Amino acid sequence: MEILWLALAYVMGMGAQIFRLPPLIGYLLAGILLSVSGIEFNEYIIHEIGHIGVLLLLFTVGLHLRIKNIIQPEVFGGGGLHLFVNAGIFTGVAMLFGYELVSAILIGVLLGFSSTVLAAKALENRGELGAYHGRVAIGILILQDLVAIVILALTGGGLPSIWSIGLLILPLLRPLLLKLFVASGHEELQLLFGLILAVGTGTLFEVLGLSSELGALAAGALLSGHQQADELAEKMWGMKEVFLVGFFLEVGLAGLPDMNALAFTLVIIAILPLKSLLYFFILIGFKLRARHAFMVMTTLTSYSEFTIIAGAVAASNGYIPESALIAMALITAVSYAINAPIASNSTKLWNKFEFKLLPYERNVKHPGDSVVNLGGADYLILGMGQAGAAAYDYLKDRELRVTGMDSDPARIENNLKERRRVVYGDAYDPELWQNIDLSGVHAIMLSMSNFDTKVQATKMLRENNFEGKIFALTMRDEEHMELAESGANAVCLPMKQAGRKLAELSISSEIISTTTSISMDYA
Repeated sequence: MEILWLALAYVMGMGAQIFRLPPLIGYLLAGILLSVSGIEFNEYIIHEIGHIGVLLLLFTVGLHLRIKNIIQPEVFGGGGLHLFVNAGIFTGVAMLFGYELVSAILIGVLLGFSSTVLAAKALENRGELGAYHGRVAIGILILQDLVAIVILALTGGGLPSIWSIGLLILPLLRPLLLKLFVASGHEELQLLFGLILAVGTGTLFEVLGLSSELGALAAGALLSGHQQADELAEKMWGMKEVFLVGFFLEVGLAGLPDMNALAFTLVIIAILPLKSLLYFFILIGFKLRARHAFMVMTTLTSYSEFTIIAGAVAASNGYIPESALIAMALITAVSYAINAPIASNSTKLWNKFEFKLLPYERNVKHPGDSVVNLGGADYLILGMGQAGAAAYDYLKDRELRVTGMDSDPARIENNLKERRRVVYGDAYDPELWQNIDLSGVHAIMLSMSNFDTKVQATKMLRENNFEGKIFALTMRDEEHMELAESGANAVCLPMKQAGRKLAELSISSEIISTTTSISMDYA
């Protein structure tokens, strides 16, 4: 019967996606339908699949764990204050609905979280994971995830084994694990290594009386900071999503909330705008510019999957009633539906409310301000990944004055090590193009990976009277046309150019030796 619940999850997930809602809403509804249908199926399989999904989610969180990103005042202070205030509000509401003090406190803290999955997807789709506001949002989410792990550890039930003290040697195994990680290569062995490490360490922690979720997070943290960690996280993302279907189905199997839990659900959903606005005003208090605070706010306007994950563990061990878990699952699903259009249209919303929100901005030096000095460069490259670095080296070898720009500090650091002049700048930030001096720049090259960022940057450059040439790197004809309409002078289509070059060589009358190396340069 496994095919039945898989098919139902697919159909309901597809239905949610048609209405531009996250598929997880469909999975929860599929679980509810299964619970009321009376059909018999193996709940143990669903539980085990869902549990692996949770472990993989925690493992990917650990891969992105950067202590230096969490201890920033705006992240640790702002995110911590936001969680404390919200926990107090939600605890009070939970007590008004008859939940006992301990249960109310747990519920209050859990409802203070925002969705890591939604935020990461939204930032990735907008090409803003490396932008300042993206890093602040992810930092706050990791801080919340760590609090969730503490709750998981405290409510996991039972006392740790005396042998659990041996886990303190895990950091000493990091060099060995990194060697195995690198030796695994970049294909399926790397993915298998990550899966074994996540599930294996989780199982080890569980055997020693600790939370398996805590073990998965620790496993990811052991690889954190390595240059291939982000690559592994990206590969595990899809696998994690598939396994999490089982988790959300299992939550949905608990059925519908009773009347008290339903009323509680409605009140908590009504408080979501307040929770969201608190992000804006608290971050303004921590010196963020209004735009950065607004972008963080729209990205984090939701409740979290960790609300359900940690809540499920707390409920299974009697710390919160089952009805509260059902309510929190429904609350999370509805918040996802609310967040989807807000996160995808955050730039449009900022343009609409900018003049109303700017007066709240503090007149101080703001963290994350973009650079305004290009050092007399004649050429500017936006996006210093592989393509941007190649363009930089090509111009530099010809003794031309060139500066690179990127919003990802790690990428900037790597380029600086290669003796390239790269400065910080968020191409999506209108104030960057309003304040920067481009009078001496002859041409700007756009080599960022995100298409929308390239279009918006082109439009803002033209709106701010940049009259030089703008060259964009893209792969698709439809993107070519839109960039040209936005004001780009020329668009490079590497794969199409490569295909034409191959065809040209195939009909050439010249005889080419099979040992001859043919190189191609792209403008």
